[in-house]
Amino acid sequence: MGGPIIRTEGVRKSFGDVHALTGVDLEVSQGAVFGLLGPNGAGKTTTVRILTTLLPLDSGTAEVTGLDVVEDAEALRFRIGLAGQFAAVDDNLTGLENLMLVGMLYHLSRAEAKRRGGEILERFDLSDAADRPARTYSGGMRRRLDVAASLVGRPEVLFLDEPTTGLDPRSRADVWEFIRELQADGTTLLLTTQYLEEADVLADRIAVIDGGAVIAEGTADELKAKIGGEVLELHVASKEETTRAAEILAGLGTGDHTVDPDTGFVRVHAGPDGTAVVFEAVRRLDGSKIWIEDLALHKPTLDDVFLTLTGRTAEDVTGEEPVATSGRRDRKKKESRT
Repeated sequence: MGGPIIRTEGVRKSFGDVHALTGVDLEVSQGAVFGLLGPNGAGKTTTVRILTTLLPLDSGTAEVTGLDVVEDAEALRFRIGLAGQFAAVDDNLTGLENLMLVGMLYHLSRAEAKRRGGEILERFDLSDAADRPARTYSGGMRRRLDVAASLVGRPEVLFLDEPTTGLDPRSRADVWEFIRELQADGTTLLLTTQYLEEADVLADRIAVIDGGAVIAEGTADELKAKIGGEVLELHVASKEETTRAAEILAGLGTGDHTVDPDTGFVRVHAGPDGTAVVFEAVRRLDGSKIWIEDLALHKPTLDDVFLTLTGRTAEDVTGEEPVATSGRRDRKKKESRT
């Protein structure tokens, strides 16, 4: 991989009294797939909008392909591509016409726009629907068309804001394959995603953003190593006993527990000696007549990292991120740390 192709330093953005970004520092290497993770309202989409010249920053600096996102905005738009959270296609145009329109916005000739559009439709398995109006496309097809449109200008850097949200497993796998192919072709990709597995599989490096700032960055393995040791997860048979079970397990492992009384779920960061923690947990609960429905000990996942850093599970990260947030959002009341 090459040197930095995306660089931000101290980027801030507020909407009145609402602080969306409180100082974002990022550095993305050329040719990398960079994942941006965080809860809804954390600042992911705001960051992408600034980097793609759609939103001015209040302070700090941001460069993409060596161009300033404010001073060189017009020139930069010809070097980047963007697929937002929702498919931005014209329902009244055919698939090919949608791509041709994008091509002509990039100042391509009609013939070249048609040629590129045809190539990309074939690559996205949409050739058979090239002459059909986009309104007849399924949700998955519309999403693929939207991602396809972002490639017409052959961007050096492609921004994908939750590219697989709402897709069926097959379409999602197709997008994953396209991302790998684009990287192999030398394209740099920055993607936001609510699927931690997606970032784990695709991203060379990952930044976790919360409260408008980057709170952790590294490879998936480096982030998992922050948890330390293993993770014990168990479900209490009687949900009413969940809180008491967590109190009984207090102090085990690293002392960092997560509890969900609505489901009887308790998560314990076991530390380096996971087996000993399992035995002690079972002994304590058995002695207190609290029955366990199931129990598992596993190595940390990216989901564990996400939960530890943000206080939220991946399942809580759904829907569209608001344009702005006033800071780190409170955890759901049903979750607590003991």
